[in-house]
Amino acid sequence: MNLTVIGTGYVGLVTGTCFAEMGNKVYCVDIDENKINNLKKGIIPIYEPHLATMVIDNQAKNNLFFTTDLREALDDSNIIFIAVGTPEAEGGSVNLNYVFTVAEQIAHNITKKSLIVTKSTVPVGTGFKIKEIINQNTDVNIQIASNPEFLKEGVAIEDCLHPDRVIIGTEDEKSAELLKELYEPFVSNHDRFIFMDVKSAEMTKYVANAMLATKISFMNEIANICEKTGANVQSVRLGIGSDKRIGYKFIYAGCGYGGSCFPKDVKGLINTSIENGYIPSILSMVDEVNENQKMIIVNKITKRFGDDLSNLTFGVWGLSFKPQTDDVRSAPSITIISELIKRGAKVKAYDPKAVETFKAVVSSDDIEYVKSKYDVLDDSNALILITEWKEFRSLDLDELAKRLKQKIIFDGRNIYPKRIEDEGFELYQIGC
Repeated sequence: MNLTVIGTGYVGLVTGTCFAEMGNKVYCVDIDENKINNLKKGIIPIYEPHLATMVIDNQAKNNLFFTTDLREALDDSNIIFIAVGTPEAEGGSVNLNYVFTVAEQIAHNITKKSLIVTKSTVPVGTGFKIKEIINQNTDVNIQIASNPEFLKEGVAIEDCLHPDRVIIGTEDEKSAELLKELYEPFVSNHDRFIFMDVKSAEMTKYVANAMLATKISFMNEIANICEKTGANVQSVRLGIGSDKRIGYKFIYAGCGYGGSCFPKDVKGLINTSIENGYIPSILSMVDEVNENQKMIIVNKITKRFGDDLSNLTFGVWGLSFKPQTDDVRSAPSITIISELIKRGAKVKAYDPKAVETFKAVVSSDDIEYVKSKYDVLDDSNALILITEWKEFRSLDLDELAKRLKQKIIFDGRNIYPKRIEDEGFELYQIGC
């Protein structure tokens, strides 16, 4: 099939590349000329394992094309995916300016009957607004569909090539069959196709992310209760996770969730609910608990050292919101490091991939970025683990003892065993 994917951000680039990998001819369109030129050269604007290789390979096969010319792409396509950003707007609502601008551009450039598929995460009803905008500006016949993405950063290629489900929301059976044909090479089990109406598909994306965020915030609240009562959240997690109705995924206590999806989508669903006359009490608390959780490590540090952190230096492992990505959007590291600096501390930070993206968000002369995980220890009063990259999981206690001023570790992800306290270390964790 010939496809157009509008937007070369995280979702658009991964989706377009994976469609090309399956032998489709894919045009990835963006207004950012510099980004398009870099992509043509194989220069990828994000870090995602295996993505760069696939982009280069599929361009060589003439399956993948990058362009700023929307008309060129639409003239050679009959399925158009909208994959532009939907950032959070003031008050927690969703900014749909990019989506609606693209709808207008499609209307002004489309020349033949096409299926317009929303890949971006959008509030319920957005698909019909897109259709209205296009119909107001062209006589070309179009159909709309919603096909939400469920990509996890760090394993997005695997998620895209081997989806655990494909949600397809359409107005008509012909559109549903066309998208099913497109996705059939990705799935070996046809039970993975779930067909529904457009609005339900739009809602499904929000509810999936909100449910996962709820599990995280719930477990973080339980961790805080465990600390007050003397219970161990790690043991509790094992106890409840063994129940098949609950499972082990997304019930790890820590210093809060981040990223481009969970924070924005929880707020977006809250906003949609309020706009439709319903006050979502649980979702509101999910968001509040998560914001409070980002302060947990800061509170533990000030309890140990006092609120004035002048003349203290803290070594930080991990800046990205999760391992295997350079994404720092809404990352706990932003809150933790900013709060430490506000109290007079200096920070030495290391992350395998996210240093540059973090620098773009937090600018401070009190942060020193180093090139290895052990370099953060030199002259540091304590080590703070924020992101659980694999290289941080095994500790060289002799190296830590030799380099740290004080043998103190704040473990924001509960990955270290309590037995290191037997080696004279102070270990501060969450809920245990």
